[in-house]
Amino acid sequence: MAYGRLLGVIEVTDKPPPQPRGRPSPAERRRFGYRGWLVLAAIAGAIIVFANIDLGNRASDNTAATTTATTSPAFTLPTTAIAPPATSIAGPSTSATTDSQAPPAADAESSAALAKLATLPIEGRAPKTGYDRNLFGDAWTDDVSVAGGHNGCDTRNDILGRDLIAGETKLGWNGCTVLAGTLNDPYTGDTVAFSPQVQIDHVVALSDAWQKGAQQWDAPKLRNFANDPINLQATIGSINQQKGDGDAATWLPPNKSYRCTYVSRIVDVKATYELWVTQAEHDAIARILTNCDAPDAPTESAVSPSVDVQSATTEPPVAVPPQPEVTSEYVPPPLPVLDTGPSVYYPSCKAAKAAGAAPLYAGEPGYRSGLDGDGDGVACER
Repeated sequence: MAYGRLLGVIEVTDKPPPQPRGRPSPAERRRFGYRGWLVLAAIAGAIIVFANIDLGNRASDNTAATTTATTSPAFTLPTTAIAPPATSIAGPSTSATTDSQAPPAADAESSAALAKLATLPIEGRAPKTGYDRNLFGDAWTDDVSVAGGHNGCDTRNDILGRDLIAGETKLGWNGCTVLAGTLNDPYTGDTVAFSPQVQIDHVVALSDAWQKGAQQWDAPKLRNFANDPINLQATIGSINQQKGDGDAATWLPPNKSYRCTYVSRIVDVKATYELWVTQAEHDAIARILTNCDAPDAPTESAVSPSVDVQSATTEPPVAVPPQPEVTSEYVPPPLPVLDTGPSVYYPSCKAAKAAGAAPLYAGEPGYRSGLDGDGDGVACER
């Protein structure tokens, strides 16, 4: 009994103390903790393995993409931009093109001008009845709602400042009046020093506009048209007077390389102000625009009619007498002499305007410095 009791005590004392129901023992907690760390380590290892695989795949993809980009043009930007046009609209092209090449700019610009020309109405010229320059407002006013208006300078000096060579224009004390400069005249292709003989041409003449739709305009639109920079160009005075109120069917600039640009400007102005063209004017403009990229025809001085080109390879060349030297310098024609009687004298600008002679330009009958307050060569312009 004593031995059994002793064993019972030993048995009782060897058993772990009872634990509360529902709570794991420390050994169980250790086992579960080890297992949890093992699970976490396995998950972390799997993430690292997959991440390394993904990074490796991406690196190989990038390497393949780089290799492909160097050998294949797919999904890459073009390495060269569109080639600039061989010529501008003002001159002919000297290089041959194939059907697969893009058309030169001259073709694109002339095609755009032809498309706009097709939108202009074709009607007959209306009578000039009622036309008066004064209906278009004061000459060279600053009080217009078009580009350059209300800038403190009159339109004439704005255009001179725009068209004279940059950096060579000398202005008066008011920062507006042009006193000196150099003009590259697009109508003649010549370079001339500024003088009172440099005038401002209306690309679409006021009288021409009056007979092709302007009679229906109100005073502000007439004034804006007469002072809109898109319709104004500085040129030599004799050329301006030679043009008069002619349209493209009756007058074109002597500088042939500028004719495409010139008629394109006419189309722009008439489209902007909703003017029409006559059939003759339409046909003249279309003829010029369809030949903007064609080379000029040879002149008599370039090809001598006395030389047979076909037989020149087998027969001695025919002696050609020396040709007179031809210079490119433009010599303007003399100004027309007006039969104004013994003398023309206007005591004031009011009298000149009443006679319908204003504005007066230097060199014209009736002009005198006493009427030219700002000394710009144009008297009674306001």
